[in-house]
Amino acid sequence: MTISFVGKVAIVTGAGNGLGRSHALELAKRGAKVVVNDLGGARDGSGASSEASQEVVRLIEEMGGEAISHGANVANFDEVQDMVQQTMNTWGRVDILINNAGILRDKSFSKMTIDDFKLVMDVHLMGSVNCTKAVWDIMREQNYGRIVMTTSSSGMYGNFGQSNYGAAKMAVLGLMNTLVLEGAKNNIHINALAPTAGTRMTEDLMPAEIVAAFAPEAVTAGLLTLCDDDAPNRFILCAGAGGYSSASIFETEGCFIPPNTQNPETVRQHWPELTAQDNQAALASGAKQGEKFVMKAMAFMKSQQQ
Repeated sequence: MTISFVGKVAIVTGAGNGLGRSHALELAKRGAKVVVNDLGGARDGSGASSEASQEVVRLIEEMGGEAISHGANVANFDEVQDMVQQTMNTWGRVDILINNAGILRDKSFSKMTIDDFKLVMDVHLMGSVNCTKAVWDIMREQNYGRIVMTTSSSGMYGNFGQSNYGAAKMAVLGLMNTLVLEGAKNNIHINALAPTAGTRMTEDLMPAEIVAAFAPEAVTAGLLTLCDDDAPNRFILCAGAGGYSSASIFETEGCFIPPNTQNPETVRQHWPELTAQDNQAALASGAKQGEKFVMKAMAFMKSQQQ
């Protein structure tokens, strides 16, 4: 079945270049009306220009699509609200939000300034929060919404020199996990994309021939499966260079230690049981962990009464 976005309105942040540009163009090719958001700054977040986003709008219009550009800084909630209001004034709805905008301020933690840490958190995490907050009530009222967070292997697994970026990219998964629960009754699906692509964010980190293999279009092919009518929910899709995989957080079944023996030495003694992966599972919510531990305690108490 062909994935179509006819009749849908999509906001793509950071859509002037790289992945965002690729996402915006492909959404438009498949029928979406697209808001091309880009502050137009450099890779480190400095400066601003509307040239890149306006060029994407021109390309969309040339192929017969509809698009508008907006230069909101996603870290500024007032600017984001203005972008969403302009979208509503133009098309009357917002169906899809792709939180893609990002910057890099890579340095080892010992050399990184607090300002560089905060700025990356502001753009990646608070940018995603601001944009999602601005469209949330609209999506709830129309009983439809598709939101994609952009995470990263740097957040899930770590990457030297990217403590700020990694922290922000893991944080958006925490945001996703709770919003999935809160948006379920209003048909709002939230997923995450973990891309590896040859963009200006990575161009000087990899040889040219490798950058060419990691074309943004390969990532966009995966992205489109996360924001259509049949999109999954709470899914982390990893994509790059033609490779696609999923990532999940699992928790082991664990063990129970009786109250009168709960000390660090006993916990260490139970390490093999505590870490055994044979019955590990993905938990539907944080409450499920507490539920699991309560059940273990109750089972122990019952065994003592027999």
